Amino acid sequence: MNVASKRLGIFILLAASSAGSLYAQQQEPAQPPITVTGAAMPAGPEVKGIISARNDEKIKVTAADGTITIISVSDDTRINRGKYNAAALLNGLPVTVKTLQGPNGLVAGQITFRNKDLKTATMIRTGTAQQFEEQTAATEALRGRMGDIDKYNIKSTTNVYFDTGKAVLSPSAKAELCAAATQAEATDNALLLVVGYTDSVGSEEMNQALSEKRASSVINYLQQACRWKPYRMLTPTGMAESDPLASNDTPEGKAQNRRVSVNVLVSKSVDVGM
Repeated sequence: MNVASKRLGIFILLAASSAGSLYAQQQEPAQPPITVTGAAMPAGPEVKGIISARNDEKIKVTAADGTITIISVSDDTRINRGKYNAAALLNGLPVTVKTLQGPNGLVAGQITFRNKDLKTATMIRTGTAQQFEEQTAATEALRGRMGDIDKYNIKSTTNVYFDTGKAVLSPSAKAELCAAATQAEATDNALLLVVGYTDSVGSEEMNQALSEKRASSVINYLQQACRWKPYRMLTPTGMAESDPLASNDTPEGKAQNRRVSVNVLVSKSVDVGM
């Protein structure tokens, strides 16, 4: 083959390659980025948890492991495929949020939830025709008589345990929590008090935060999976290294101290069994 024919062959190959690339571009147009409030934003993480606080522009979502995420909500946020507006984002509502990376933090692109969970959250907030408001008022009155720990009768305590530095519930812990909730449900006027603890590893500040995170994990699971009503839950607390069950000088003792205690309480003023 002479030089001219070689050049001709190379030209044909290059032309064919260029045509193929152009054809591919025509067949597969680039997908436009998702936009919120008119600005293109990259996708952020998917966040699952329960709405633990909110205002007009932001929601706080607490995950099952106690992780807290603050997410902005805009007019362009699609809530259950556009069927609801931001007024439906009630405290206590379990949600899944597809987020976008905004200039000032995460922005909600889509928020989804189950209709029955919204119904439950609405019941908690506003009451129903089944005298839910009267039940809530009675519970608040009961809480008012429980301002001091000496006024409680502790009917039972369930301890669940955690790995070092973690706040993730094990499968056995999850089963024990739901069993405790079922047992407490059969006790008239029972409330749950959840208290988180740590071993002696780490600083005081770190252990305080970890004990609170563990308590939040238990609270979320009791409400979401075990269906314990939020209005029958006392405010959880973290006690860090306080009140150890065993010595922190051994690995076995530390393992017993990395716990959350779920206490079933009844006011002495209404506990006819005492």
